[in-house]
Amino acid sequence: MRSSVFLLLSVALCGAQIPDRFHLTARPWRSLDIPTERYLEVIEGEARFAARLQNAQGAIIDPFLHFEHQYATPYFAYAVGTLIHEGRAKDLLSFGARAMEHATDCFGKGVDAIPEKHGEFFIAVLTGALPLYKGAVPQEQWLRWQERMKTPSAKVVRGSTNNWETYVMKGDWLRYKAGLISRQAAVDGIERAWNERQSKRIAAAPWFLYHDRTSDPDTLSVEAVGRGNLLALAETGYDGPSAADIRRIAETATRNTMWLQDPTGQTPANGRTDNHVWVEIGYQLAFDVMAESEWLRGNRERAGQYRRAASLAFRSAQRWRRSDGEWAGSFYVTKNFFDPALRVGYQPASQYTNYNGSLMFHLAEAFHARKNAIPERPTPSEIGGYALELDAEFSSAFANAGGMFVQANLRGQEKETHANYWTPLGITRFARAGWETRLGPSDGAFDGSRGISFAPAFEENGKWLRIADLPHRYTGKWSVSFQHPMLVRCSITYEPKGGGPGPVFRNDLVITPDGVLSEVSRVGGPDVRWGVVWPVMESDGRPMRFKYGDRVATVSYGENADEQAFIALNDDAKLMTNDAVLRSTFGDLRPVIIMTGAKVSRTFVYPRSASDPSAGEFLRSWKMTQDGFSSVLGTVDKTIYTGRNAAGGRGAGVSQKGVKFSEVCDFVTQIEGGQVSAIESDRAVTARIGDRTMQLQPFTPSYLRGEKGK
Repeated sequence: MRSSVFLLLSVALCGAQIPDRFHLTARPWRSLDIPTERYLEVIEGEARFAARLQNAQGAIIDPFLHFEHQYATPYFAYAVGTLIHEGRAKDLLSFGARAMEHATDCFGKGVDAIPEKHGEFFIAVLTGALPLYKGAVPQEQWLRWQERMKTPSAKVVRGSTNNWETYVMKGDWLRYKAGLISRQAAVDGIERAWNERQSKRIAAAPWFLYHDRTSDPDTLSVEAVGRGNLLALAETGYDGPSAADIRRIAETATRNTMWLQDPTGQTPANGRTDNHVWVEIGYQLAFDVMAESEWLRGNRERAGQYRRAASLAFRSAQRWRRSDGEWAGSFYVTKNFFDPALRVGYQPASQYTNYNGSLMFHLAEAFHARKNAIPERPTPSEIGGYALELDAEFSSAFANAGGMFVQANLRGQEKETHANYWTPLGITRFARAGWETRLGPSDGAFDGSRGISFAPAFEENGKWLRIADLPHRYTGKWSVSFQHPMLVRCSITYEPKGGGPGPVFRNDLVITPDGVLSEVSRVGGPDVRWGVVWPVMESDGRPMRFKYGDRVATVSYGENADEQAFIALNDDAKLMTNDAVLRSTFGDLRPVIIMTGAKVSRTFVYPRSASDPSAGEFLRSWKMTQDGFSSVLGTVDKTIYTGRNAAGGRGAGVSQKGVKFSEVCDFVTQIEGGQVSAIESDRAVTARIGDRTMQLQPFTPSYLRGEKGK
């Protein structure tokens, strides 16, 4: 069954090409090699921070709410138990024991005694914590905790049937394995939940992602919760009647999310609770679990991809770890550096202790899952070669060439949910491997009236309207014409809903490892003044360097640092920079409108590193050609990209690099010092590289200078 699932997936994404079959990356790559001990260091920092918030009864008191919120206490207890079990932070044992005493007492008394009736979240974490404390606390106390954990689920849960119910499924199976409830009770509850409700939340093939349905478009962050709990259920050995289906769906969906993760490890934006730091760790946990599973099955390459994806997610989250005074060791709740009291990007449930608790609990779970030293391999989002569209409930599209990653929303959220409009219409993320993706920007914004994304804008009745302002009027349609790890061509057409009034725009995208060429044109509707919006981040709670010049807007965190450059390629382009900033989860975005008298408005989105040519150098070198373009960064010629670090595409070779094939094929080459250092093709061909001849096998890299990335 799994082979047929992945066949469907390859067809849906890229026709006959399976997008993750190539191995070579467009940019220099090396392993992160994050030691497992590093997980414990971060957990300990979180636990020491939370311990300062514990009251005499053992509850963790939120510093902003001034009362115990949701599941912060049992999550803290599990984290401390993990540290104690590993011989660390022994001075925290009394704090962890008090937390266990309080949390199990609440659990034993039933749902009304549990903070904000969040009993669903207590079952698995407290059951998992019991063995961590065994032998570390008096036997009488431990047995008291164990007895409380036998309380039937019906007495402790609120009964929500979205992702909350998957916590009960996971928790009751763990309780059965711990001898706290009968197998029959666990299986009956899991099967009833799955067959009556949870199976209906699974997206159709090929995606199998989890639909929480708590925002519209649906949430790609909370998706990780339902899917993660189902994966945990499978990986802890659930063997009831639906076990095979649950495993197949959870594993396939987790595999698919490697295309949605950006190449620096960020989870996708969109929907309720997006851009919360703990979701990064949720992704990490699922990837670490799958790395171990694939390793044991002998799938070394796939296991290495999962380990890499987990490491990227872990490293990404560290950007929001705090080191300031009393907050040291904790994390900002959302991905910015504003005062948490401002609640930027929060939902009502977003509080400091519960979401820091989620982070330390899931990181502790990842620590327990990680057992083998698995060599990392490049992930699909570092390799690229895909352009895909999720189902209509998510309404999000992704494209990636050589680690240059784009996310676009094809619908915007029209009605507020959970105190926010989570999904703005238009392109919301530009990310690049090995680059500071916060500058991208990493998301747009919509406040119910005004919105911002990379998308067209037009004048109507004397007022400039941005496509991101108009989720009730406009939608986007996604199309793809070419996909390859070095080059992707795709487009978004923005048109009024139901044939309503307004201009129609088409945004053609040519994605290369160096950046994105955007070509926007008006293709229908009334003849109006129009332009294209560049979302330029001016602040994320800390000072940033931004500059608006002639045809160029740039932003960075400092001198000689990564920089995002939006470059207008039309000679007559003018920048309008007087619109007010709009606050996104990541920071304050300035909607810069670029206007031109030409029929096509061209922008190059250039995420550059300090060692790369400047935006000015790029602009001076830029040339449009009959079949593509050229610049100081590289060239595109029909279906072939040639850059400084890599070249490839579909064809019979690369004349600039002296590469010729015996027949047309899809290929990737890596370049060092101007010379080809590695080569890979999608079929068996003879390759001539200068005066050297090589026989290539399908999707098998050949190295001219010794194998890299091991």
